[in-house]
Order: sequence, then C-alpha cells, then structure tokens
Amino acid sequence: MKNIIVTGFMGTGKTTIAKVLAKELGRVYVSIDERIEKREGEAITDIFKNKGEPYFRKLEKEIIEIISKKTGQVIDTGGGAILNEENRINLKKNGIIICFWSEPRVIFERTKKYVHRPLLNVENPEERIKELLEMRRARYEKADFHIDTTDFDMDGIIKKINEIMKKQKD
Repeated sequence: MKNIIVTGFMGTGKTTIAKVLAKELGRVYVSIDERIEKREGEAITDIFKNKGEPYFRKLEKEIIEIISKKTGQVIDTGGGAILNEENRINLKKNGIIICFWSEPRVIFERTKKYVHRPLLNVENPEERIKELLEMRRARYEKADFHIDTTDFDMDGIIKKINEIMKKQKD
C-alpha cells in the first residue's frame, strides 16, 4: 500500500488534513516535523534558532530517508521537505506526493497568529510568503498531484485524495 505524502507550503492544511485522512483510512500518521522534534528534544523554532536551517534540513533528510522505506502511511512533510531532490525521490519510492496550495493572503491569515513559523518571523511575513512560494514553485510542481486548499473544504479535499488513490490502484 503506497504512502500518501502530503506536502506544500505552511498554512495549506497539511497537518490537519493528513491526520484526518490517516484516521479515515486506518493508516499510520507520520509527521516529519514531530519526528525531528522528538529526536532532538526541542521545538523546530529552537532548532532553527540554535542550530540553523542547514542543520534542520540535514535532520529532515535523515528522517525522510528512514520513514520513506515503510509503506501504508500518511506522511506530513514540512513545507520545505521536497525542495531537496533526494527527499522527493525517497518519498516517491513508496508513495504518491500530493501538494497542497493556497493563495498567499490565505496562508498569511492562517499563519499570522503562530510564532512557531521560523521562516515567517520577519518584518513583512505576507511578502515573505509570496517570495517563498515563488522560490518553491518549481519544486512543488514536481508533486504527483496538486490540490488547492484555499477554501479549505475538508470533506472535498479528502474525497479528492481518495479519488487519486483509487486511480492509482486501477
């Protein structure tokens, strides 16, 4: 049973949807970020602050390499995970990559109250969102499927994912 890998920019609903999807399908839910925090014994924001983004990305790559060898999971990646081509290749070996996308203004509204978003701890976070989305666009477009979560219709999104997975079996 192929893994379902949910990726995309922060604030697109990856974690919320992945948890519901895993429960509905009776699959194991795996959060790459949670695995990193558990391994390091500190929050992602602290890892970024104390050890830097390159260190975080190294951990992320190690965790993805391990996790992607298993099957039957719903994997919730961080927003930058598939920017690394090796991560994308590893995740694809046993899975289908579904990228969530939302309008920048919606992402800003969803993320503005959270201080645990290290890449948005800048003077103008909405502008930073637009910059990061544009920088990541080419990598996100390499996902197998794309779902717009701007309007965030949980039932509709789950239905689309189930349709995608059904077609993968046919």
